Amino acid sequence: MRAIQLERFGLDGLVPVVRSAGEPGPGAVRVRMHAASLNYHDLATVMGMANPKMALPQVPLSDGAGVVEAVGEGVHGLKVGDRVTTSFFPGWVAGHPSLAVLRGVTGETLPGAMQEQMVAPASAFVPTPDHLTDLEAATLPCAALTAWRAVVVEGQVKAGDRVLIQGTGGVSLFALQFAGLLGAETVVISSSDDKLALAHRLGADHLINYKREPRWGRAVREACGGEGVDLVVEIGGAGTLPESLNAVRIGAHISMIGVLAGVAATVPTAKIMAMNVTVRGITVGHREQFEAMNRAVSLHQLRPVIGEVFGFDELSRALQTLQAAGHTGKLCLDYSR
Repeated sequence: MRAIQLERFGLDGLVPVVRSAGEPGPGAVRVRMHAASLNYHDLATVMGMANPKMALPQVPLSDGAGVVEAVGEGVHGLKVGDRVTTSFFPGWVAGHPSLAVLRGVTGETLPGAMQEQMVAPASAFVPTPDHLTDLEAATLPCAALTAWRAVVVEGQVKAGDRVLIQGTGGVSLFALQFAGLLGAETVVISSSDDKLALAHRLGADHLINYKREPRWGRAVREACGGEGVDLVVEIGGAGTLPESLNAVRIGAHISMIGVLAGVAATVPTAKIMAMNVTVRGITVGHREQFEAMNRAVSLHQLRPVIGEVFGFDELSRALQTLQAAGHTGKLCLDYSR
């Protein structure tokens, strides 16, 4: 089978290899991988930023989808022919995570999806919603589940709530779709009118270009009748948190899922306290949340937004496209190309 290994940090460290996948042992399955999608974490892993002490070589990418083609002894719940996706944290089944659970990351400390045949414990895979293609299903393990946890689990959004979503990346678009399913009023900010137009097509109620409105926190409040939002899906981190605090109502929740605008800054703690705001860090989610999300995705026939699709041998070019940050929708790899 074909695989791509990261043998040294950097895009030039991605090396194609050919090897045997082997047979699955007790409790394991072998999956014929058909597709993968990219997340910023994959780029950070390849560049050595996510885990500089990561053992190499390693097969990268956390998110993939395929079909079970062999089942080891003692496997229950999966059979040959079942369509499945990978899991970002295969060891996190439910409840609060432990340090050990968070250290087990597909494509970082565990072999990833960039291989045509993937052998792993059956618990490392989650059934795919029937209506999705493999390319669409490959977008679910990280971006979709992060958005689900941010909006549904931690944000506890309900009909009539107001949600601010920063940007139009993979997590943000899923957050917009999930907030819409729940009947929330949504505000999307972006520096691109074209990307805001995409958000509008997906149902965003208010659109704000933050280049034209640098004090976008106030603009968000005005769009929401002066009351502020109930939830912020915080992508920027240190660089955007002060404006997010200007956009919220008293008692709001901020789901911190990214640090694209900085990893450290002076935190306006007095405002957090005075506004009674909860700030919660989000690192994807666990299997039970993944399964609940998939039930909602199936019920509402939700379809992910796919951007550019690359071939198996184009991983480096795909990561360069991700790094340039000019794309819309999820960047995916089709293993048949």
